Amino acid sequence: MTVAVRKTRAAGRPVRLRLKTGVAAIALLAFASTAVAQVAGLDESDLPQDAQMLLAADTLVYDNDRNTITAVGGVQIEYGGYRVVAQRITYDRNTSRVIGSGNVEIIDRDGNRFHAEEIDLTDDLGEGFVRALRVETVDRTYFGAESAEREGGRITTFNRGVYTACEPCEENPDRPPLWQIKAQKIIWNGQAKTVRFQNARFEFFGLPIAYLPFFEVADPTVKRKSGFLMPSVLGGSERGYGLKVPYYFALSPTYDLTVAVTGYSKQGFLGEAEWRQKFNNGEYNLRIAGIHQQRPEEWGPSEVDALQTDRGMIASKGDFRINPRWSAGWNVMVQSDQNFARTYEIEDYANFVQRDEVYLTGLDDRNYFDLRGYRFQIQETAVNSNRNESQPLVLPNLDYTYTPDREIAGGELTVDVNAQALYRDEGMYTSSDGSRKLQGLQGNSGRLTTEAEWRRSFITSAGLVLTPILHARGDSIFTDYSQNAAAEIQSFASAAGAEADIQSAYYRSMATAGLEARWPILFAAAGSAHVIEPMAQLFARPDEPYRDRLGIPNEDAQSLVFDATTLFERDKFSGYDRIEGGTRANLGIRYSGSFANGWTAHGLFGQSYHLAGDNPYASPDLVHVGAFSGLETDRSDYVGLIGVTLPNGMAFSTGARLDEETFELRRADVRAAGTVGAVTAGLQYAFIDAQPGYGFTEDRQEVTAQGSIRFHENWRGFGSGTYDLQSNTLVRNSFGFAYDDECFTYLMTFSQERDIDSGERKNSFAFNISLRTLGDFGSSSGAFGSD
Repeated sequence: MTVAVRKTRAAGRPVRLRLKTGVAAIALLAFASTAVAQVAGLDESDLPQDAQMLLAADTLVYDNDRNTITAVGGVQIEYGGYRVVAQRITYDRNTSRVIGSGNVEIIDRDGNRFHAEEIDLTDDLGEGFVRALRVETVDRTYFGAESAEREGGRITTFNRGVYTACEPCEENPDRPPLWQIKAQKIIWNGQAKTVRFQNARFEFFGLPIAYLPFFEVADPTVKRKSGFLMPSVLGGSERGYGLKVPYYFALSPTYDLTVAVTGYSKQGFLGEAEWRQKFNNGEYNLRIAGIHQQRPEEWGPSEVDALQTDRGMIASKGDFRINPRWSAGWNVMVQSDQNFARTYEIEDYANFVQRDEVYLTGLDDRNYFDLRGYRFQIQETAVNSNRNESQPLVLPNLDYTYTPDREIAGGELTVDVNAQALYRDEGMYTSSDGSRKLQGLQGNSGRLTTEAEWRRSFITSAGLVLTPILHARGDSIFTDYSQNAAAEIQSFASAAGAEADIQSAYYRSMATAGLEARWPILFAAAGSAHVIEPMAQLFARPDEPYRDRLGIPNEDAQSLVFDATTLFERDKFSGYDRIEGGTRANLGIRYSGSFANGWTAHGLFGQSYHLAGDNPYASPDLVHVGAFSGLETDRSDYVGLIGVTLPNGMAFSTGARLDEETFELRRADVRAAGTVGAVTAGLQYAFIDAQPGYGFTEDRQEVTAQGSIRFHENWRGFGSGTYDLQSNTLVRNSFGFAYDDECFTYLMTFSQERDIDSGERKNSFAFNISLRTLGDFGSSSGAFGSD
């Protein structure tokens, strides 16, 4: 080991020394690092065995009488990526101890800084003492102690220690941090990898707010260690208020277990457990929960929660990558009743609609394969609801897309395959305002669809872009309706003036020839550029098969929104169960512009025309999917959109559908959002004209607003609300405030929901406190009152 001396009184040339473990000052580095549990228990074996040490000092003194070596004045030691700076360092060869004093600073290989007034420890790292220790880590955590002692090579005790994750105030370093933990003793066990705080108090803005006789946390260098996690507060009217205490079991590097007990003031104790396991190619979990309700009568007699005493669930989720292209997984849940997971807010399973599924997915370049089966669970309180029985079991559902890498006849070919099979125990039939809809037919049904589309673009010398399109499709459909479903179809057809055609199998095909023409025209002016693009499409095809006979189910094409975004779709139905037939033309003009001041704008306006054959959007349908869509007449409604973006981040957009004869507004969506100074706000307005044939006899319109204002560097307030203009009801609103900085976050929200029909209000409150490096504490949103 080489020691380079910048200036020395005892020798005028470089001196070579060989110490037992390199240099004892490096032992100090290991000691200080492990003492604050920021660096793993570094011992002699962690130090480089073949690295050279560089020592620079103003003076190097050899005292043969005392058998000591002392470096004095601007001492700097560099060894194995570590650096030690001090005013004086002495190595006593008789006691094998190293003593450093005078603004001792140690910088480890990761950049953590350790400061002390004095250090005294053995060169084997087993025992030592540090006075006035202060630590700054690279992840911005800070630690200090009046003194620290190390015993037996594994136990480090900090006397009157302080810990925080808040940076010191630059203007006033002596001011207490936002939060800190002070303890009479902090004991770090290098073997057990734990840090224990004794007689600790938590201070906020320098004021003590909590006292703990002792608490123990895992060494931060340990990524996984068994122990209690941060508790949380839960609350809600019928359940009562609760405290959730989780415990984590680090059983193996590849699997672990978390158990939690939540005590509710009204319903007793809820137990939860989650098992997680990871593999090289994926992971899965298994979650269980259960409770014996002590007071189910807290819920109303018409609610399912009031009829249950012993309740529980079991769920599992998994995802595995078979190879770089293929993956498979599942997400399933089984529960004792239809509302347990939602009532008790089980994580990941508290949605109103829970979808269970298993899947196999493949992706290779532009080719895609997805095979899955799923079912839906409606989590609701109504006792007599049969919506779960009317939800279908979908097994399987297949989507496959193939796009060849090479051109076919100079163009691009895309092949799509879709298949689905449904099994439904009960029918899903609704009646609203005299309108009957058969949303789901009791029995079984299935469909296999194969389609191919070819397109190629040609650009003329004048800039006109012509794209011929060829499309072919074939369907095989089977049905196995119950007698009740057949009767419903017969009744529906009779009321609609159509013919019922119930078969066990249907076969249909469709061929389409299309041409798309676009002519982008560029206009440039001083400080701006504009592109205006007239666009036209023509699709010729035969009429839709079975257009005037009802029997084919419509499961996946029940929603139809005609607006500017769907104007140039070849088939405007949302799914495969309906086919667009007849000859149709789509005409429109698109615009985009940019300006030197940073403004940008875009827009589109157009109309669709049914030219020949039967209009499929005016044909009878089991769910009236084409009614009042704007496409049911030969000349469709006008659709358009326009958007503007400002350089300051403000954005405005609006889309609308206007009656083809009167220009009366049929549908509109207006959005505005942006940030100006400390204020961030957004506004959205939605309007849908009455659709009696679709079950809505009145207009629907509502406005939603949200905003946030930062009135201080760390403080902000926020709020949102949705107002139904038709019923003059504030449907939902919420507001709150938050504090956030580099080490602490506090969030509090209050929200309220109102039922439009009954006027019933449901209130909820939530708060969350997050202390960086320690964890979160708070409450989930839960109802605490209603009227």
